[in-house]
This record gives sequence, C-alpha cells and structure tokens, in this order.
Amino acid sequence: MSHSMEPRAVLDHDAWSAWHPVELARKLSGISRPWCIVGGWALDLWHGYQTRDHDDLEFTILRDDFNSFRHVLKGMGFYTVGDGVVEHLPDNEEPPAVIYQVWCQDIHQRRWRVDMMMEPGTPENWVYKRDTAIVRPRVDMVATTADGIPYLKPAAILLFKAKHSRTKDVIDFENALPKLEASERAWLKACLEVTHPGHEWARML
Repeated sequence: MSHSMEPRAVLDHDAWSAWHPVELARKLSGISRPWCIVGGWALDLWHGYQTRDHDDLEFTILRDDFNSFRHVLKGMGFYTVGDGVVEHLPDNEEPPAVIYQVWCQDIHQRRWRVDMMMEPGTPENWVYKRDTAIVRPRVDMVATTADGIPYLKPAAILLFKAKHSRTKDVIDFENALPKLEASERAWLKACLEVTHPGHEWARML
C-alpha cells in the first residue's frame, strides 16, 4: 500500500485489526437497509469455514445509505480511499461520487476495522459497479449464513477478483471452482467474456 499524509496525523495504511464478520453483523443488527460481506471473507462464509488469513474485512452498501451505516458504527472515523489516497471524511460530508471505498477506523485504538464499499444498485437489484450493464435481482446474488450474515455469492466475488488475479485471488478461485453450481459457472464465464475477454478463468469454467 502507498503511504500519504492525512492533514492532522500520519495514517498507517497497514494498521489493520479487522473485525470478524460476526462482529460486524452484531454492530449492524439494527440496520434494515441492504448490506453484505464481500471479498475473501464472503467466499469463506460460503465455504462454511475459513480457508486462509484475511488482512481486512469488506462489506458493501448502497451509496444512498451511507449515513445510516455511519450512524450505527459508533466510535469510528471514516476515511475515503481512492487512487491510493486515504483522506478523512468530515462528519457532515458524504463520500464524493468518484469514491467507492471508505475505511472505518477505531478512533480510540487507531486501527482499521472494516472496509465499506459503495455500490450503485437498488434494494431490489444488484449492479456490478465496474460494468453497470450487468444487473441481477439482489435476491439471486446475496446469500445468508445459518447465523444470519449476508454475503455476496461466489460467482460475483470471483468476477471482482478476476481483474487483478493476485496470488490470493487465484487461490480463492481454485478453492471455489469445484463447488460452484453450473448456473454460477455459466454466469461468471459470460461476464468474464464481456469484462475480461480471453481471461484464463473463463477457459477453466
């Protein structure tokens, strides 16, 4: 990660002590707006066990709901993240339209706890933010664990991971591939052919 200066303090971009998804779900238990775990943790919730270590915890919300989530995440400072720049978001401001990511910092401990992503969909429809022509009913894209934690289904998680195909992304894909349902394989392959033509994963699906 790159390091930059925040006006009032030096921010350590690596100072992550992320919550477990269970802890985030507890904190968001009073929220009635859509949200779900994304990233590597979403795949592990789907697997039903933790397959690897996770440096952070990511979840996604609808952009218009930002203030509702900020209100319930007590004791947090909020920082916009874009192009490697991490900047404090004042209490009376919302993230600019060009920002899709907000880090939440435990003010007392000065540790990052969770990474909040903005998505362009609606309560009814999930929209892929990198290609908004890819739309599906939210009910088809979000599953819930036995103890009530919502997570984005694996095909969508792998679609996001395909862009960079880092080592951990390849591991996540290889772990998920044998368990993916035929319908999810077909959807992911079709999406990859549109968004990343010639991607190696499409040949494996």
